[in-house]
Amino acid sequence: EAMTLKHATGGSRIPLVLVAGALAAWAVTVERMRGMDAGPGTDLGGLGWYLGIWVTMTAAMMLPTTVPAVRHVARVARHAPTLLFTAAYLAVWTVYGLLAYGVYQLIVSLDLGRLAWDRDGPYAAGAAIVAAGLYELTPLKRRCLEHCRMGPDGGNAFRGGLVHGLDCVGCSGALMAVLFVLGVMSLFWMAVVAVVIFAEKVLPHGPRFAPAVGVALVVLGIWVAASPGTVPGLTEPMGSPPMQMGS
Repeated sequence: EAMTLKHATGGSRIPLVLVAGALAAWAVTVERMRGMDAGPGTDLGGLGWYLGIWVTMTAAMMLPTTVPAVRHVARVARHAPTLLFTAAYLAVWTVYGLLAYGVYQLIVSLDLGRLAWDRDGPYAAGAAIVAAGLYELTPLKRRCLEHCRMGPDGGNAFRGGLVHGLDCVGCSGALMAVLFVLGVMSLFWMAVVAVVIFAEKVLPHGPRFAPAVGVALVVLGIWVAASPGTVPGLTEPMGSPPMQMGS
């Protein structure tokens, strides 16, 4: 009975630990990203600087959504450490961030002038957002979201974090791609995407939001392509001041 009580008490601390971590990450992110939004095509800077801000912003956005999964693993394995689960989970998102950085660097190296904002940039950005919206309507999205909401099977904390991270990338990776398209250093779009991900993954009727989110993204993508200057919160690259980033 004493062991059960101790386990229950430890489980009740999990939301507090994760939310506290997320709040600290938000504070650091806001401090580092304030005034750095250059809209679509924002310079990601050097790899070291980018990784630091990427891990911090991912923790800020995602840690609150992992509370049900961490509690599930803790119930299955009494001594499953929250830190180990979280580290494995964030490692998956770090790999995602590295892949995104690689894609960005590839596009930059190709020197595709047609993607400039005063040429076909808005159309490319709009098409990417529409694609993310269509993904919200796919069976793969629904399956990944279902697994993400249920939490991983088994009691191995590290493996559970990896599995949950992969499920989370499957259900939220397209939404994070939208953040890259609209401006990865935009605190406004970061907050919007974070709220959408939390609603889908945590709220009681979260899966019902996905189709509406998909439609909204399709509309947003068309809006960005047709009239980017009228989209609230969207910084147009040509009007942005030069960015000073760490290398």
